Amino acid sequence: MLQLRDAAEGGEGDGGGDGDGGSPAAAVLVPGEAGPLLPPRQALRPVSVRTATRGGRLREYFVFRPGTIEQAVSEIRAVVLPAEDGEVQSVWLLAEIDHWNNEKERLVLITDWSLLICKYNFISLQCQHVTRIALSAIDTISVGQFEFPSKSLNKREGVGIRIQWDKQSRASFINRWNPWSTSIPYVTFTEHPMADADEKVASLCLLENFKTQLIQAVKKAHKESPLPGRANGVLVLERPLLIETYLGLMSFINNEAKLGYSMTRGKIGF
Repeated sequence: MLQLRDAAEGGEGDGGGDGDGGSPAAAVLVPGEAGPLLPPRQALRPVSVRTATRGGRLREYFVFRPGTIEQAVSEIRAVVLPAEDGEVQSVWLLAEIDHWNNEKERLVLITDWSLLICKYNFISLQCQHVTRIALSAIDTISVGQFEFPSKSLNKREGVGIRIQWDKQSRASFINRWNPWSTSIPYVTFTEHPMADADEKVASLCLLENFKTQLIQAVKKAHKESPLPGRANGVLVLERPLLIETYLGLMSFINNEAKLGYSMTRGKIGF
């Protein structure tokens, strides 16, 4: 084993001076001898990197703040008409996908006779709009992956559920190309983007459970309150859900910025 040893430059044999007048000592390697201990390495402090966890992102959504969802459900129950809707069976927090691929946060209520789709502002805690669909008018429920035209520039992945009524499978040409049209004979839902981030509200966001309860409620409504002059019953299909968008610039901006959700954006929230 090679060790370090200090030796004076110029020993007795070559007339070198002693430690007082000689040149500085040089370190030489001598086998088998222990050398001086080297200074320990300086400990390095680990660098901590903060990442945006789903728990941290959860706080950006106003709906997940304590007491918000409870207050919203309490207020929306006030718009339920017992004579027309019956009793509330379940409440769901979902994301609606419109015919232009815009994503929007929605509270959905299944009652005895109706499906209520509520646009709720979780910042000001106000119900802004309610769409009421009679369960007995629903004729087709489709579940599947989202599908887009081959030349579409703005696509989405995932599974959704589409609810159609009044025996209309497709909107008119004018309504399809009007991003603000409210005359679309179907509605499409998918899971809330933070559905699995909070155990307390996860049960409100499960699309599979929503589908099961909706099908049961629609079948019951068809049986107990059939529409006159129409063949009753609901068709449940597994098929791709077509969204006919091509350029999709407006929906790209809306979905990337989460404009359809009530959430904090810097020092403000909208």
